[in-house]
Amino acid sequence: MGNNQSLMSKEQLDQMKDSTSFSEAELKRLYRRFQMLDKDGSGTLTTDEFLSIPDLALNPLLERVIQIFDQNKDNEIEFSEFVSTLGTLSHKGTKEDKLKFLFQIYDMDCDGYISNGELFQVLKMMVGTNLNDVQLQQIVDKTIIEGDFDKDGRISFDEFLHMIGNQEGIEEKLSVNWSDPSSN
Repeated sequence: MGNNQSLMSKEQLDQMKDSTSFSEAELKRLYRRFQMLDKDGSGTLTTDEFLSIPDLALNPLLERVIQIFDQNKDNEIEFSEFVSTLGTLSHKGTKEDKLKFLFQIYDMDCDGYISNGELFQVLKMMVGTNLNDVQLQQIVDKTIIEGDFDKDGRISFDEFLHMIGNQEGIEEKLSVNWSDPSSN
């Protein structure tokens, strides 16, 4: 399988157990799934390999999600990045970490704020041609006005939390079921 190791070393496994909420069995299962997705055996996942996951291929925000998975910004997802992000999005991840992940979807330039332009871009990805740009800009402007408590023209993480953090069921909506019972 190319450069991809067939098994994680005991040291790698122990490090990941210490830095995530996954058990050894869960990490091994995730590693097998990671290897199955790694079609070229490079030891990393590319956007195209993510697109091979049918449920993800339909997500209009897939590229943004991949950018967040890619913590070291090298345009490839290593297993440690894969596990770290899945840990956040699993049922074991905290609500605050899930909300930080969601915030990152909108904070495209990673400056800690959601600007009018960033919100427009992400919503445009989500709605496609269902709304024209004028309609979409009206929604963006209204959202910024309602959520921008300090009136600096952008949404901070605290303002974002205030806007959506108490919505019922938000934690469940931000959780993914990554396990595959057939691979136990």
